[in-house]
Amino acid sequence: KMIIGKAISPFALRKKNGGGGTDADAQAFITATGISGTNATATNQLVIDLKSANIWTKMKCIYPFVGNTSASQKYNLKDPRDLNAAYRLTFFGGGTFSSLGYQSNGTNAYVDTFLAPNVMALNSIHGSVYLQQDNAANGAAFASEVGGTFANGFYLYPKQTTPFNCSVRINDNTSDNAIMGNIKGLNLITRTASNVKKYKLNTTNILSLTTVSSAAHTESIHLAKTRNNSAYYSNLYSFASFGDGLTDAECLALYNAVNAFQVTLARNV
Repeated sequence: KMIIGKAISPFALRKKNGGGGTDADAQAFITATGISGTNATATNQLVIDLKSANIWTKMKCIYPFVGNTSASQKYNLKDPRDLNAAYRLTFFGGGTFSSLGYQSNGTNAYVDTFLAPNVMALNSIHGSVYLQQDNAANGAAFASEVGGTFANGFYLYPKQTTPFNCSVRINDNTSDNAIMGNIKGLNLITRTASNVKKYKLNTTNILSLTTVSSAAHTESIHLAKTRNNSAYYSNLYSFASFGDGLTDAECLALYNAVNAFQVTLARNV
């Protein structure tokens, strides 16, 4: 029997077809963190965008740094349990928290992710951080190395002091460098093969090299400090992710999703 004159709203239709509403993975994170309002809607859309781009499954850790406290900013969007095994962040030193994210101080503040590079494959790994400040410092935005050496390192020094060059290792023994300008935005390093090593800043290719991989460390990745010499790094973190290696197209998709997330939160740079 045909019913005439009863329209179905687009939202109701999306709900009927399984669309709309809050993604289940986003909801688990929202519940754990206690965030609400724009923080919650932006996070939900971030999850939807990452899934639409088919890169959600490549992520081991996603840190949106939403909310104004360590209690909300510590959780991993991929697994929002309050456990080291879920790669929940632990903050050390005098860092501060705001709606813009986590501010390290360059003297004693750093973060332990509890995720080691060897959890990913030797030749399929990435790390990214969204940085709010154009700071030059002889410290790493993130790093994992064995004590006393940089061999087989997984790290990114985005902009060292004079001559203002980056330093990148991705499970290899070569510190590849480039002179850097403004480093604000999404800084991403990725390896997708034994001889494919890249560093991208937003949509710009900084390094694209054939540096060969050597080994992956078992030491957990730190944010804002190297592991082997405690060189601290000062910046304002608004996002971070670690996981499998990303192709050029996937790097662009991650940038687009993260940039849209930051725009919604009015903290894009």
